[in-house]
Amino acid sequence: MYLLLKQWRLRNKRLRAKALLEKYGTRTRLQQQSGRMRLIFNNPQVGDLPSSEQEAWQERDQRRDRSFIELDLIQPPQEEPGESEEERASELERRHEWIQSNEPPMQEHAALVAEEEIGSGVVVADPAEELETAIDERLEREGGASGVVQISLAWDDYNDLDLHLFCPSGERIYFNNKRSDCGGILDVDMNVRPLSNTPVENVVWRDIAPLGTYKVGVHFYKHHRKRKTKRVCTYRLRVITHGRAKEYVGKIKYGQAMQMVTSFTLASTK
Repeated sequence: MYLLLKQWRLRNKRLRAKALLEKYGTRTRLQQQSGRMRLIFNNPQVGDLPSSEQEAWQERDQRRDRSFIELDLIQPPQEEPGESEEERASELERRHEWIQSNEPPMQEHAALVAEEEIGSGVVVADPAEELETAIDERLEREGGASGVVQISLAWDDYNDLDLHLFCPSGERIYFNNKRSDCGGILDVDMNVRPLSNTPVENVVWRDIAPLGTYKVGVHFYKHHRKRKTKRVCTYRLRVITHGRAKEYVGKIKYGQAMQMVTSFTLASTK
C-alpha cells in the first residue's frame, strides 16, 4: 500500500507539473538546416501561477535572498571612479580579487538559483519598445556576435548587471567563465567600471547549440554611484533561437539574490 501511495503521489506530481507548463508555458517549433525539428519550451513566470504556487515561489525566493546575504556576496556601492589608466586598472584588479575570494560561495548560490523552474516575473516585451533599447545597435557597437542561440541583456544606467547562462550540461557561462565546453561564449561583458549608460551583455552559440534545457539568470553585481544610478534596475532580455526572438522586461534590486529569469528547452522531435 505504501509503494502504491508513493507511486500515486509521484504520478500526480508529474501530471500537475506538466499541466502547469501546458497552461502557462509557450511553445514554438523551429526548422533546422538539417531538416530536424527542434522544440523551444519557455517555462512559466511566477505572476502567471495560482496564488498557492506564487506563495511557494516567494518562500524559495526569500531563501535565495538569505543565502545571498549569508554568503556575503553583496558588494558595497562604489563612488564614481576617476578615468585614469591607473584607476581603471585598480578597479579591474578589485574585481579580480573579489572573484578569487568569492568564487566558492558564488557557485553555491548559483546552484541554489539553478534549482528554480519558475521565472522571477518578467513580462513579454512589446516589440515596439525595442526602439528605445536598441539591443542590436548596442551589440554592433560592442562587437557582439550572433548565432543559432543568442541571449542578450540590456539596461539603461551605469550599474553593473551580469548575465548568467546555465547550460544543459550544468556548466554556467558568466564573467568568470566566458567560454563553455559546449560552445557558448560570453563575448560582451560591460560596466565592470561604469563606462556606459547603455550597456549590453551577450552569450552566443554561433553554429551548433546543444539540446537540453537552458536557464537564464540575472545578477545585480555592483551599484555604481554615478549620475543618479538607482538601486532598482529595469532590464530587457532577448532570447534568439534559430532566428526566432522573444523579449522580456524585468526589474532587479541591488542586494537581491540572483534571479532566475526564464528558461527554454531545445529538444529533437521526429
